[in-house]
Parts: sequence; C-alpha cells; structure tokens
Amino acid sequence: MLERFHLLVIREIERQGSLTAAATTLHLTQSALSHTVKKLEQQMGAPIWDREGRSLRLTQAGRYLLGLANRLLPQFEHAEARMKQYADGERGTLRIGMECAPCYQWLLKVVSPYLSAWPDVDVDVKQRFQFGGIGALLGYDIDVLVTPDPLMRPGLRFDPVFDYEQVLVVSEQHRLANVPHVEPDDLVDQTLLAYPVETDRLDIYNYFLRPANTAPRRHKTIETTDIMLQMVASNRGVAALPRWLAEEYADRMPLVSLKLGRSGIAKQIFLGTRETDAGIDYLRAFVELARDMKNSAPRVGR
Repeated sequence: MLERFHLLVIREIERQGSLTAAATTLHLTQSALSHTVKKLEQQMGAPIWDREGRSLRLTQAGRYLLGLANRLLPQFEHAEARMKQYADGERGTLRIGMECAPCYQWLLKVVSPYLSAWPDVDVDVKQRFQFGGIGALLGYDIDVLVTPDPLMRPGLRFDPVFDYEQVLVVSEQHRLANVPHVEPDDLVDQTLLAYPVETDRLDIYNYFLRPANTAPRRHKTIETTDIMLQMVASNRGVAALPRWLAEEYADRMPLVSLKLGRSGIAKQIFLGTRETDAGIDYLRAFVELARDMKNSAPRVGR
C-alpha cells in the first residue's frame, strides 16, 4: 500500500540527489532508508529508481510517483498547518501571491481594514510568485493570487476586483510622445521592455500587436519596474503598463502615457482562489472586501 511516507522518500531522494543526503533530511540512517526503498519497490512491483553508482535516477514509474508527491504533499502540509492554527486558537493565515507588481499600494488599502475586521487572521504576502502564481495557487503555496491575467484551471476561480487601462509608456523625448494614440506599426522599430513572462500572457501582444500581425524590433525582459521605467525615461525602449503605474512614475520621471489604439486596452485585476476553499470564511471575506473597495483601486486615468 502506498503511504504518505513513501511519497516523502521519493521527493527527498530526488531533491537531495543521493540516499545519504536524503537520509539526513528524513532523520533516518542510510541503511533504514535503503530498506524502505527496497521494500517500496517490492510493494509496487516495479522499479522506481535506476542505480547509477551511489546515485539514484527515477524510472518512468518513479517520475509518476514524484508528480503525485509534488501534488499531494503540499496539501497535507497545508492541512496540518491549518489544523495547528485551529488547535492554537488561531483562525489561520491568509497567504497572498502577487502577479501584479504595481498592485501593492492597492493591496495595502484592502489589508488594513481586513486586519481590523479579522484580528485572529494573519496576512502574508508572497513576492517570489510574481511570475508564476497559478502553480503556487494549485500547489497550496498561497491562498489568494492577485493577477491581471487569470489562467482558467479546473478547481480555481477568479473574481474581478477593479478595472484599469493598459498604456504604452515612452520618454518625453520619444518621437511618439505627442501623438494622441499609437498604432501597432508604430512599434516595429522599437525595443519593447516587459516583465519576464511568456509573450502570450502580455496584453500588448494579445490585444494590439498580434491582431495586426506586427512585432517590435526587439523584446527585452526586465524584472523590476523601477529599472524598466528608468530605461524608458532614458529613451532606450518603450513599455506597456497600467496607466495608474505610469502616471505615478511620471510625477518624478520624464514619461508619457499613450493609448494603445484609438480605443485603448481595458483590463481588470482578479483575485484567484481554490474552489475547495470556498467555505473558509476569512478567505471569502477578503475577496468580498476587495470587490467592495472599488474606490480604493488606483486611478485608471486623469
């Protein structure tokens, strides 16, 4: 019978790369772990590892079990942490992942009244999932994902919380700085600066460039908003960003925001959650508060 401990063994051997290192992590002797490995393969009736000297390499069956371990173990760990919080008299911790770099200001306006309304709930913001939040949500690393680009997956739901406009940001010295709006052909000789995500998740490609069968001369990825807009202000490229973010930086940098097309590109920010968490009152309250606080959203224009 496959047990949780077997999944722990498979995951740790893969993580550590050897029986010796995995045994240390699992607080076992190497002989005890070797016995467990041998017994597990006997129970499964198929080899799980190929031996290469002192190293172990997963077989096809082993890779299947590793995938199972990576899906199930975080759920066990999440449930145990929540049960401990209940046992300690705590309501829980709301872990928020951000895929929207400029949304922290808005998030603070939501978190402040939320903490007052729910004094027995802690809030933790996970920044490392800025460009990979869907996997973190499915893997139980976070409970709420703030994103402008929801990817529909079984078991997830996304609630819209506020609207904004995506604009092209250029330097005041740029040749396009004084036009009323830009067209796709205006970017064919430009360097487009963007966050390091797939281009099929970038609005400027999906709603502006690809429908016109055009592309920028160069696509360059930059992780931080500050550096990206310093580059734009120095006339070393252009960037597509939310209008409220561009206008905030325009107060201290020589930047201009331009409509993408005559009608512009309208977008929304969503909160993603797991459907199985729908009954958690403090999580549902956070989503409802965020939806009710539309007036706290950043400005979408002047």
